[in-house]
Amino acid sequence: TPIVTQGAQGFPWWNDTVFYEIFVRYFRDSDGDGIGDFKGITEKLDYLQALGVKGIWLMPINSSPSYHGYDVTDYYAVNSDYGTMEDFKRLLEEAHKRDIKIIIDFVLNHTSSKHPWFQSALTPGSEYRDWYKWSETDPGTLGPWGAKAWYRASNGQYYYAIFWDQMPDLNYDNQAVRDEIKKITSFWLKDVGIDGFRLDAVRYMAEDEQLADSKANHAFLEEWGQYYRSINPQAFTVGEAWTDNANVKKYINTDKELTAAFNFYLSSAMLKSLNESNNMNARFVLQTTLRDFPKQDNANFITNHDMARVMNQLGTNKKQKAKVLAGILLTAPGIPFIYYGEEIGMSGTKPDELIRTPMQWTNAQGAGFTDGKPWEDVNSDFLLVNVARQTGDNTSLLEHYRKLIQLRNEHSALRVGKTYVAESNSNKLLSYLRASNDETLLIIINMDDAPVSGYDLELSIGPLSGQYTAASLLDTSTINSLRANDKGGFD
Repeated sequence: TPIVTQGAQGFPWWNDTVFYEIFVRYFRDSDGDGIGDFKGITEKLDYLQALGVKGIWLMPINSSPSYHGYDVTDYYAVNSDYGTMEDFKRLLEEAHKRDIKIIIDFVLNHTSSKHPWFQSALTPGSEYRDWYKWSETDPGTLGPWGAKAWYRASNGQYYYAIFWDQMPDLNYDNQAVRDEIKKITSFWLKDVGIDGFRLDAVRYMAEDEQLADSKANHAFLEEWGQYYRSINPQAFTVGEAWTDNANVKKYINTDKELTAAFNFYLSSAMLKSLNESNNMNARFVLQTTLRDFPKQDNANFITNHDMARVMNQLGTNKKQKAKVLAGILLTAPGIPFIYYGEEIGMSGTKPDELIRTPMQWTNAQGAGFTDGKPWEDVNSDFLLVNVARQTGDNTSLLEHYRKLIQLRNEHSALRVGKTYVAESNSNKLLSYLRASNDETLLIIINMDDAPVSGYDLELSIGPLSGQYTAASLLDTSTINSLRANDKGGFD
């Protein structure tokens, strides 16, 4: 069996990695056409390296008729708006020179209705007919979340499409579909050389009596998981399973399907606790995360491209609260993902176009994103919220992110250490130990706007032994000496 390259304490490389999610269209435009591109990202690799990022997730880069790219027309080609395949390979090469890995969005549940497979499937007798799900009459049944799912095609028949009538679902009952997906997988991992995939809509690809999280779905992912590992056992795969963690963990707990999945519960719990100035929700989900993901294969994040940006989900004192959220994200167990612009406090609410606006690099016209007219308008706050303004300012959100990412990169306990959640007599404080083979760190996070003093912490069982003096990693302060109890915790 091929062995995955191991990092700290024998964990795989992805546990040593902070990932950064990029929407190519709006990250950096290198040629002035108003659309971000591969060359633009290549220009900004030094920025990401200096930030401490070691992994990039690119939202869909395949050919597509839509601005977002989640309706693919050619899985073997890149979107011409973003450049050529050679441009992408150069980005990949330059990223690898900087020890930055790249994973790409893999949209397996559906294709574009303009994909040649679907266009051919409209013709009776086509070899692609059974690549999609058809009905002579409208079944009238709804999709997995109760929305319309059957649409009438130009040939008078009905096809299954749970997200949008322009994105017909593939039929994974068909072995030819599964075989083609494997060929695409091999192309990107072997021929192009990417480092893995983020799987979109991973709950819905194969259906049986269930429309989501079905046995057939898990069976396909196990088949696919074994295949991609046979090509590259170092490849990282992370799934978007937007549901409760009891179901999320099933996609990764066998070591045969995916290597990680997103922890949506922790995202909502962090935001709720911070807005309520109460540790209860964050503390509870942190504890259940330890139970559900003992291998730390949970992918943590604050927000992503489908959610209102974090600055629009916080009440007063937004900048300080954003720093607190970064503190949890980058010290909690799991694999952290940062949505582009989150590190400088970009804003945006639905519709989706307005939470995927151009990256704000400078206060110049076009925000340093483009020298031309941007495809989507830059946020009006770019004069104050931009990378250039925050760089070197030790009070800025950007420099706070940089400091925390570098701390994580420097300390194995923050990347792979075992976690022990502490008790506190203040519901304003979230506290936990992270302990690796060579160090133990105590995390104390204030969920309130006001300082907290005169508090007690307690850990009933832990990894400690003897007496300690705690010195801060963020400043020069120390706290009173701490003696371990007979169960390795502290009183």
